[in-house]
Amino acid sequence: MRSLTKILVISSILSLTSVLANEGETIYKACASCHGAKAEKAALGKSQIIKGWDKQKIVNALKGYKAGTYGGAMKGVMKGQVARFDDEKIQAVASYISTLK
Repeated sequence: MRSLTKILVISSILSLTSVLANEGETIYKACASCHGAKAEKAALGKSQIIKGWDKQKIVNALKGYKAGTYGGAMKGVMKGQVARFDDEKIQAVASYISTLK
């Protein structure tokens, strides 16, 4: 019985991880027009290149944009972009971006 429980828990975690990864990729499609398919571009020639950032740095930046406490030239644009993101969406897209190489 314990083995079955462990298998179910692990399976649930893997499924959730997969769902969040897919959601992050879907969310990022809107970002790619400015940041590039692999996050390799400076958005509108003004932002930092986000490729290579770790997940926490991305989460902090997105939450800062949302709160209006982060950003330079792109602060106004990004605040509008992330206004509709809840914490789950921020985590999902940050996870996805952090995997781009």
